[in-house]
Amino acid sequence: MKFRRFIATFFGVGWIPTAPGTWGSLLTTLLIWPLLHAVGDNPLFWFVILLEGTLFFSILALILGQYALRDFGSKDPGPFVLDEAAGICLTLLMLPPSKGGRMILTLALGFVAFRVFDIIKPTPARNLEKLPGGWGILLDDLAAALYANLVCQIVLRMI
Repeated sequence: MKFRRFIATFFGVGWIPTAPGTWGSLLTTLLIWPLLHAVGDNPLFWFVILLEGTLFFSILALILGQYALRDFGSKDPGPFVLDEAAGICLTLLMLPPSKGGRMILTLALGFVAFRVFDIIKPTPARNLEKLPGGWGILLDDLAAALYANLVCQIVLRMI
């Protein structure tokens, strides 16, 4: 049970009292950074890493979502941040691969854009939050990630 809670809170980051979603997103970004750095600006490797991250964290969020709803006692429990991890990966998916300072810019822009859209939850993200079980927890974040990805696509291709 403690191990499941440890994973559901993404190694305990979800327990940080102020803005646990932001901390979960930041941890994911920091974990992805060395992987993307290692593969350089190879678009296929970026795609594979970020697609696998999106799928891995999404599946984990769905599996542990029911547990989180019961254990934390709310519809979208703050300490449960696996949905943010999936959201960051989806936000970064298909962005132009880069290296060096440009990679840091890409990761920072993706992080900020995802957090903004995850917080404001434009339609249909807010409606998806109402879905039952782990689906509602996960899909609102994935919808926010799609908005963030679109904004990042435009900004990164303009600069």
